[in-house]
Amino acid sequence: MTQPQDSGRVALVTGASRGIGYAIAEALVARGDRVCVTGRNEDALKEAVERLGADRAIGVAGKAHDEAHQAVAVERAMEAFGRIDFLVNNAGTNPVYGLLADVDLGVVRKVYETNVVSALGFAQRTWKAWQRENGGAIVNIASIAGLAPSPFIGAYGMSKAAMANLTVQLAAEMAPGVRVNAISPAVVKTRFAAALYEGREEEAAAGYPLGRLGVPEDIGGAAAFLLSDQAAWITGQNLVMDGGLFLHAGKQ
Repeated sequence: MTQPQDSGRVALVTGASRGIGYAIAEALVARGDRVCVTGRNEDALKEAVERLGADRAIGVAGKAHDEAHQAVAVERAMEAFGRIDFLVNNAGTNPVYGLLADVDLGVVRKVYETNVVSALGFAQRTWKAWQRENGGAIVNIASIAGLAPSPFIGAYGMSKAAMANLTVQLAAEMAPGVRVNAISPAVVKTRFAAALYEGREEEAAAGYPLGRLGVPEDIGGAAAFLLSDQAAWITGQNLVMDGGLFLHAGKQ
């Protein structure tokens, strides 16, 4: 396969050892970007870097909500590549299923720390390290769970609604040099979302007008677009990627 021409640009992608985060990193590398990818599992991260290409990618293992990890990831990216043009906040967690009336508040705090506060932390650090003076773009991975009631994953949905609001706040504050957008997927076939479709994929996909669930590459392509010059006049937007699911809103 022909190696893409080096774009000279660099992205930091969180939660990228597999699934949506990896697909985004893969799409960016395919167009010539270099990437710093993060994830909790060091072995999985090493495998991801090998697949992306050790000459195009580095990995920094750690937990997204850990401020020390955030600092190390940004420092390592700057040391290795000298710049961070793009940030993708993909790391997320959903450790609880049940009604909000019964949910443990400590778990809710953990969800917010990982899904929202860490995204702000990474955005602050990439802004100060490179983007404030040189420009760039950010993509936050939200969810359709943040746009409507989501039975049994309410804490996750609340955090993703906050992620969407974080997106518009940062878009307003970081303009004109840095564009900030979000992507809100419906169910995408990843290990993270397996409980929502595994063993019943045909049933789960039945409500989607496009006839299937999402795959990580769907999100990877959209994120790459939002982080490209083709999207130079797009900021503060939340791209809903739901296979047409919301077309059925209100129907019985």
